[in-house]
Amino acid sequence: MRLFVGLGNPGAKYASNRHNIGFLAVDEIQRRHGFAPWRRHFQGETSEGVVDREKVVLLKPATFMNESGRAVQEAANFFKLAPADITVFQDELELPPAKVRVKVGGGIAGHNGLRSISAHIGNEYRRVRLGIGHPGVKELVHSHVLSDFAKSDRAWVEALCQAVADNAGLLAAGHDASFANKVHLTMQAKGFFDKGENGGEKPA
Repeated sequence: MRLFVGLGNPGAKYASNRHNIGFLAVDEIQRRHGFAPWRRHFQGETSEGVVDREKVVLLKPATFMNESGRAVQEAANFFKLAPADITVFQDELELPPAKVRVKVGGGIAGHNGLRSISAHIGNEYRRVRLGIGHPGVKELVHSHVLSDFAKSDRAWVEALCQAVADNAGLLAAGHDASFANKVHLTMQAKGFFDKGENGGEKPA
């Protein structure tokens, strides 16, 4: 069994914030795979279902970002899950928009949701880092993450969440590299990246 945690802040005010892309990703998993309706549980909202024969519980903490770890710990304790069974979907400033990386453990890079989770369950959980881009100046980071996605962002945000949901079975099975590669190729095929200098890629 796996616990997939989307990070964000509860309430309509924050629903379209860049900081809430984790919520958007697990919402799409819930829709795409026909999970049960959301219900209140573990200081948040949960939905249960099956992805490629693996039972998955989705969790959206309702504690606000800075206290996400309380909800995650409560769910982990209830289901007797180790950190290795937990995947957290987070916004990532250090990745360009629409990029995805997956890693286990590592630093928290100033992300308050990750800081709270690591304080409650340790650091060895999987993070799906969903790129939202950096505003370029440290002083603008707070307003950047707590601002809504621009209208021009909506196409890639929707496509990225769909690609994440379509390939969620690879995450549930522990095939992290294959998941990241499939999501990247899907986004590239849809025209969201073109080739940059030195063979690198950049948002189209």
